[in-house]
Amino acid sequence: MKRTPLYNIHCSLGAKFVEFGGYEMPVQYSSILEEHHTVRRSVGLFDVSHMGKFELIGEGAQEFLHNMLTNDVAALPSGRAQYNAMLYEEHETFPDGGIIDDLVLYCFSPAHYLLIVNASNTQKDFSWLSKHLPKSLSLSNRSEEHALLAVQGQCAEATLQKLTSLELSKIPYYGFSVAKLADVEMCIARTGYTGEDGFELYLPSELAEQVWHAVLEAGREFEIKPVGLGARDTLRLEMGYALYGHEIDDTTNPIEAGLGWVTRLTKSAFKGKQACLMAKATPKRKLVGFEMQGRTIARQGFEITTQSGEVIGRVCSGTLSPTLNKPIGTGYVTLSHSEPSSPIYISVRGRLEAARIVPLPFLSKERRKTTTPTAKI
Repeated sequence: MKRTPLYNIHCSLGAKFVEFGGYEMPVQYSSILEEHHTVRRSVGLFDVSHMGKFELIGEGAQEFLHNMLTNDVAALPSGRAQYNAMLYEEHETFPDGGIIDDLVLYCFSPAHYLLIVNASNTQKDFSWLSKHLPKSLSLSNRSEEHALLAVQGQCAEATLQKLTSLELSKIPYYGFSVAKLADVEMCIARTGYTGEDGFELYLPSELAEQVWHAVLEAGREFEIKPVGLGARDTLRLEMGYALYGHEIDDTTNPIEAGLGWVTRLTKSAFKGKQACLMAKATPKRKLVGFEMQGRTIARQGFEITTQSGEVIGRVCSGTLSPTLNKPIGTGYVTLSHSEPSSPIYISVRGRLEAARIVPLPFLSKERRKTTTPTAKI
């Protein structure tokens, strides 16, 4: 397995490790609940250097990405980022235009882009893009050369502002700037995967330890904590964010996955468009969120049924929400059973556990304002 540039620091902090995307990654340092609450209440620091990082340079880069990705790349100005998806072509291996990956695209200029992709898909993504790449463009895999840190929570801006002269308040959501932070020049982006305000720092791998220590010191007054993949998963699931290999994969289409907002069907063409048009015209299933009525946690792959036991779908993700203190989950169900408040059942080791469909995200802005974390640490 690979290791990030911060592996030795994780060991010194007593982290528990798991394999994720081909990397040995910290799943937790103290407890998942404590780390989750730290991000929701204050600020947490994540090592997400395992993510794939591609740099695309050359005249025509915008046009190339506009054709390869689902979102409107042509409308993305310099200094802004964009959530996106990359699909297979209908006539190739996956006739339904399956999702190759979801990613974040950063535009430095119409001839210079950065793509952040899922670690488990790095080689697959790079091969797919390279297969269609015009000779006029240069695509480089920078995954090992650069680290990626995420500073997330309501105190993230106050923490990082101590380390840079850049006015972080002027960076909009999904905006970024190149500047010095902790004496290291880097890309500072107001993006994240937790539903909280925060930043992601893209910097040279050899300087990752220096920046990690500086951020922890700057956030000491806010009781900052390092946060592992366990809390990253519970945080993203409360917000209904898709995780590749769970809510989306090469058998799913972005329309049924609730990603129509990043799938611009008005574009003249993009790979997988026809399958998206078909999915919109004749939908068969839908990704929904659900809350369990008891304390049982639904796990990926569990069958979703009616009260009589008729199978109507499968669970994609499930966990105990630390903020809501109740089991939540996502899954695909047939359209006739996808309306909010619809009763469903989860087949758990031969018994049916009651649940009900609820709107996503589980933790809306309004609900976060009125909800006090209650799960015990």
